[in-house]
Amino acid sequence: VKVRESWNVLTCVKEMRAQAENVTRVHSIYVVDDNDKLKGRLSLKDLLTTSTKSHISDIYIPKVDSVNVNEDPEEVAKIMSKYDLEAIPVVDEIGRLVGRITIDDIVDVIKEEAEKDYQLAAGISQDVEADDSIWDLTRARLPWLFLGLVGGVGAAAIMGGFEDMIRDHAILFFFTPLIAAMAGNVGVQSSAIIVQGLANDDLKGSVGNRLIKEMLLASLNGVILAAVLLLFTWAYKGEFLTALALSVSLIVVIIVAGLIGTFIPLFLDKRGIDPAIATGPFITTSNDIFGILIYFWIAKQVLGI
Repeated sequence: VKVRESWNVLTCVKEMRAQAENVTRVHSIYVVDDNDKLKGRLSLKDLLTTSTKSHISDIYIPKVDSVNVNEDPEEVAKIMSKYDLEAIPVVDEIGRLVGRITIDDIVDVIKEEAEKDYQLAAGISQDVEADDSIWDLTRARLPWLFLGLVGGVGAAAIMGGFEDMIRDHAILFFFTPLIAAMAGNVGVQSSAIIVQGLANDDLKGSVGNRLIKEMLLASLNGVILAAVLLLFTWAYKGEFLTALALSVSLIVVIIVAGLIGTFIPLFLDKRGIDPAIATGPFITTSNDIFGILIYFWIAKQVLGI
């Protein structure tokens, strides 16, 4: 509902009755000047408790959040979510009120964006549905699967470089899936938190502070998990140096994976790229490669090979 600041309360009520016939629900009352430029909003309580001879210019609230007619729907959804708005006015380039967007209008945008982020996190590069053709589904899935293939070949090549060490210390090979899985899991967890924070626009502090916090968190998790692995491996094989190599590797891998999972979404966001792509196969594959490389290098140093 739109009212003019030059009207008195009585005129305002009459005009609101006429406008209300064309809307299903009155979310807000917006105040404009004679050129339809948005000036503020009007409280229904103030309207009902003020003398009918008073002017709207004396009682309206000048501060009101608004969006431009060319604003990205996703940004509109963020603004409405951040300020818990049921409706928000839309203005053109010179500030004239041209309409309003309600929470009902924006729900579909939020749903669509959530589905898009979910598909990106799962390694699906296009917006597809379950009923789409096999060709469309293949095109959507294949790029990230190809990345996973390249990453797997890279990890195999890294392991090949430590062939002699693996032959002499076969137990290291048996724990490779554990290291790779932990690297992938930690990276996905870290990136998911960052992507969620970016989507909700509630990340605080600099990138450096965020990385330091993640490093401390990863260090704590790494020490706890490494202690469990050390005791298990030592009891299982009775070789302290091997158990130590596994444990130290796990700590470093978890820290590196956490830092990668934190930094990449922030970096992509700064470059204007959707950070949701960082929560899927991209993070998992990169952390697998780094994790395996770190694992065997540390094992080689600890075991003195």
